[in-house]
Amino acid sequence: MDPHKQTQQKSGVNYFIMGFSLIKRPGLRRFVFIPLLINLVLFSGLFYLAINQLSRIFDWLSLQLPSYLSWLNIILWPLAVITLLVVSSFIFSSVMNWLAAPFNGLLAEKVEQLLSGKALNTGSNMDVIKDIPRTLSREWIKLKYYIPRALIFLILFWVPLLGQTVAPVLWFLFTAWMMAIQYCDYPFDNHKVPFSDMKKALNNTKGSSFSFGATVTLFSMIPIVNFVVMPVAICGATAMWVDKYRDAYRNPAIAPE
Repeated sequence: MDPHKQTQQKSGVNYFIMGFSLIKRPGLRRFVFIPLLINLVLFSGLFYLAINQLSRIFDWLSLQLPSYLSWLNIILWPLAVITLLVVSSFIFSSVMNWLAAPFNGLLAEKVEQLLSGKALNTGSNMDVIKDIPRTLSREWIKLKYYIPRALIFLILFWVPLLGQTVAPVLWFLFTAWMMAIQYCDYPFDNHKVPFSDMKKALNNTKGSSFSFGATVTLFSMIPIVNFVVMPVAICGATAMWVDKYRDAYRNPAIAPE
């Protein structure tokens, strides 16, 4: 089969799954380990503090409940911990995208180099440090794009009937789109492709963009597993960049319109 056709047939799901094998490659492990270590340390610390607060709340609750309702603690504790894991993982992943942004861009660069056989950046480590303000500025652009649209979708949850039927579906699709934007943006940004052009390119390949984003969203909902979602998604998104977009943006004359 023609390799070009194989590339076209590969879905976003395939690229995300490909990320699991890429993060284990010897040349990439150290770039995966640093953001993972930061993620683990911060998340563990915050989770420890949250558990301590929950313990105090349940101690107070035990004093308020009559003895014949003490069995509720057995049910409420696991529910509280699971809820804390799920909610905190979503909030924490957003914070980590900011803290790990420079490392994420570097990881995307190394994955592209591994897959294409060509180095992207020949500058020094100091050049990478100097680029941090621009990288964080790009994260701010993504946040400004996300917040007003997220608020509109969240308002739909308060609309009778729509909030229980259409709104959850629209929210999932919007989240999938944002996940595609979040992680595909790293290789695009490494090549200084403007944010608007990146969105247009992803929009022109809606099938792979949404399937990739939806897969990232589903894996992000799984506690513990979501620790590795970020580097896996970056590796998968970069593989998608190399296959679908890289050649076009290296030759602006054929860049997606």
